[in-house]
Amino acid sequence: MQVPHEDALRAQAQALGERLRAGHHTLVTAESCTGGWIAKVVTDIAGSSEWFDCGMVAYSYEAKQALLGVRPQTLDEHGAVSRETAIEMVSGALVNSGASIAVAVTGIAGPGGGSEDKPVGMVWIAWKRRGRYPKAEVFHFDGDRDQVRRQTVAAALHELEGLLG
Repeated sequence: MQVPHEDALRAQAQALGERLRAGHHTLVTAESCTGGWIAKVVTDIAGSSEWFDCGMVAYSYEAKQALLGVRPQTLDEHGAVSRETAIEMVSGALVNSGASIAVAVTGIAGPGGGSEDKPVGMVWIAWKRRGRYPKAEVFHFDGDRDQVRRQTVAAALHELEGLLG
């Protein structure tokens, strides 16, 4: 994936917002490695209050549990950067908000923190529409911390559009 610039992310967020508004949907974000960047990109759009409900940044294990209902057993068995955690994050975001669509991201943006099993650039993204099953996908992004985070935001926004049909 090519690293998107601010204008490209803004265009993605604008298009997503138009689709959310047209479908009478609202969005919630649950973010770890992006630190609220998805919420920032969408709230940079004028009028986003019509389709953006809230964003939760949950970096620590404790925050993931308290804000999003991620089970301690999930974190102990699979770690924060896992399919299981991403799914619990996205489901918890919907439970704890009034939104109809959610996205959750958890990963290793670097430069440190990676391992052989979970290298820098590995990011799990999960999406869910209220009343439906969640979807999660793992990505392996290249680049420095900023580039990994930008690619994560772009991938998250792209698949949100797919949820809207």
